[in-house]
Amino acid sequence: MRLLFFTDIHARVEWDAPKAMARAAKQMNEERADLALCGGDCITDGFQSSRAAVAHRWEVYRKHLRDDLSPRLLTAIGNHDLVGAVPEDGSEPEPDPRAAFRDELDIPRTFFSSEAGGYHIIVLDSVEVRGDALKYRGYIGEAQLAWLRDELARVGPDKPIILITHVPLLTSFFQATEGHEKVAPPNRVVVNNREVLDCFAKHRLHLVLQGHLHVNEMLRWRGTTFITGGAVCGKWWRGSWHGTDAGFGVLTLRPDRVNWEYKEIGWLPRRA
Repeated sequence: MRLLFFTDIHARVEWDAPKAMARAAKQMNEERADLALCGGDCITDGFQSSRAAVAHRWEVYRKHLRDDLSPRLLTAIGNHDLVGAVPEDGSEPEPDPRAAFRDELDIPRTFFSSEAGGYHIIVLDSVEVRGDALKYRGYIGEAQLAWLRDELARVGPDKPIILITHVPLLTSFFQATEGHEKVAPPNRVVVNNREVLDCFAKHRLHLVLQGHLHVNEMLRWRGTTFITGGAVCGKWWRGSWHGTDAGFGVLTLRPDRVNWEYKEIGWLPRRA
């Protein structure tokens, strides 16, 4: 099966970002993939903004990227996609910060499963609103874990599984960039990752697709390939971030391996 994986679009109207999104959609369609998967952060700054303030960002994301994609698309929620969680304009917090995302995607909830090409696909919601100095952390709550265990109870042990999460379950980014003793901040990784991965102990977790960090990274651990998928916006529309330019990923899945290629969209930043 041939997949597209793109993440961290951070849609906005400034700096010709709509043209970059349209360019990315065109290039992704040229790959003729069977399925497209998105790792979240479809818009920018929804977390600290009112629903009205970011409505135009959802519109530009729909118009210039999402609706132009040819393959079927499944999308994980990112921290920027939670709208009105902690507004900075003095407005009241949204009673349900996930509501705008669900409405935009026309889905009943932000974690779900699907099937494609012989693979069982699981999409997780990896953001927990905290309200402290960090505002959120990467965390899979007990209700979602209970759903996951129940979901996996209906999946055969030999069925290959693809898991999508915005906040990474496994990454070497902080050790690679800041040294072996660096501990990843709780708002950059899923803090209960081992509890999540333990759910798959008797299952064939073939691939985990992650976003949030805006870098292109591929790890292999206990038979599972973990890919952090760069970012359509690169360094938040400022160019390259730790050597990863604006782009998206193309995967070819085979029974014994995952072929991954990160493709730059060739976008020159308009933002200083």
